[in-house]
Amino acid sequence: LAAIPTISAVGNKFFTSNGDQWYIKGIAYQLVPTDPLVDTDQCRRDAKQMQDLGANAIRVYHVDPAGDHEGCMNAFADLGIYLLVDLDDFPTQILPDSPAWNQSQLDAFSAIMDEFQQYDNTALFFVGNEVLTTAEVSNAAPYVKAAVRDMRAYRDSKEYRKIPIGYSAADVPGLRPMLQNYLACGDDDAERAEFYALNVYEWCGDSSYEGSGYSELQKNATGYNIPIFVSETGCRVARPRLFSDQAAILGPEMLDTWSGTIVYEWIQEENDYGLISYGPKVDPMMSTAALDGFPRSGTPMTVSPDYENLKSQWATLSPTGVKLSDYSPFASISPPACPISTSGGWIVNGNAALPSVGETLDSAATASVAMPTSTGSASQPSASLTGGGTVAGGKEITGMCLGLLGVMLGVVTWL
Repeated sequence: LAAIPTISAVGNKFFTSNGDQWYIKGIAYQLVPTDPLVDTDQCRRDAKQMQDLGANAIRVYHVDPAGDHEGCMNAFADLGIYLLVDLDDFPTQILPDSPAWNQSQLDAFSAIMDEFQQYDNTALFFVGNEVLTTAEVSNAAPYVKAAVRDMRAYRDSKEYRKIPIGYSAADVPGLRPMLQNYLACGDDDAERAEFYALNVYEWCGDSSYEGSGYSELQKNATGYNIPIFVSETGCRVARPRLFSDQAAILGPEMLDTWSGTIVYEWIQEENDYGLISYGPKVDPMMSTAALDGFPRSGTPMTVSPDYENLKSQWATLSPTGVKLSDYSPFASISPPACPISTSGGWIVNGNAALPSVGETLDSAATASVAMPTSTGSASQPSASLTGGGTVAGGKEITGMCLGLLGVMLGVVTWL
C-alpha cells in the first residue's frame, strides 16, 4: 500500500502520524451511485486533476464493501489525498421519521469498515449524513449516537487503527447547537462522537463572515471538545461561485476551531454543482454510461470559472496549525453539557441511556413537548443520485435520481 501518514483525532484537532495538524481541503466525490472507488484508471485521472485543484481529501457517500478498492485507494494516496467515507447506504441509513439501529445496519456498517480500515489514507468514517433535518425529528439523534458507540466498539474489538468516527449534520437552526453538543457530551467517552461535521450552504456569492452566519457557527463551536469541520459547502444561488467562505474556514477567523472543509461536488450533473465534467450532456436514452445524461467517466474537464475560483482560493490557504507535541498537554477538553428537552424545540433528554442494538427508544429519552415549525439552512443542494445533499426531508429527486427510486423504496421493506 502507498506510504502516507495516517490521521487521528486528538482533543479537538486532527493530526497526521508525523505530528502535524491536518486541515481538510476536500471534494465530494460520487461519480456513480454504487461505488466510485473501483475504477482505478478513472481514479488516477481524477486524483491528478484534484492535485492540480489543491485538494487533499475526498468524501464518498456510497461504496460496495465487496469491491476491489486497492487501485483507487493507492491512486489517491500516491498524491496525498485521503478518504472520508460514509458507513451507511440507501438501504441501511438511519431514517428520521422511523429511526432504528439494528443488527442488519451494524453488520453492513461493519463490512464497510472492514474493507476500508486497511488503507492508510482512510481518514474518517461517517455513521450518517443529514439524518435530522428539523427539530421535529430530533428523537432520531439517540440512534445516531448509538451507531457511533457501537462502531467505535467494533473498531476497537477488531484492534483496527483508531480511525475517527463521527457524523455529518444538516445545518438546521432549530438544532443548533443541541445536536452538536449531544453527540459530544456525556461522562462515557466511548459513547461520544470523535468528530462532528456540518453541511453548510449559507455563504452565497460575495457574502461575509458576519452576513453569512459563519460567525454564529464559530461561536457555537468555540471550546468544542472534538474536531469540527464543514462536510459540504458551495452555495450556487449566486453565480459564479466565488468560494470566498474558504478564506474564513481556513483563515484566522475559524482555523483555530475548525478543521477544514469539503466542497460539493466534483462531477457536474443535474443539480449543477460540478467542478468538472466528462463531456457534454447527452440523451440518457442513447447512452447507458451517462445515466441522467451526464457522462460519468473519462478525462476530467474543468467547469469554468468555478474550478478556477476554488483553485485560486485554496492556493492562498495552507494553514499549518500546531504540532502534536506542543498540543498534547492541552488536548483534554471537557465535553459540553448534554442538552435537555425544551418546549417548542429539541425533544431529546441528552442524559438518557442510548438504545442498544435493535431496541426501541424508551420514552424517558424523549420529552413530550410542543414542536416548532423548523427551517433548514439556506441553499441546500438538490441531492443527486450520487449521494450528496439532503438524504431525508426535502430531498429533491431529479435527473438520474429517478433511477434510484426502486432502491430507496426498498428501505421500507427492509425495515
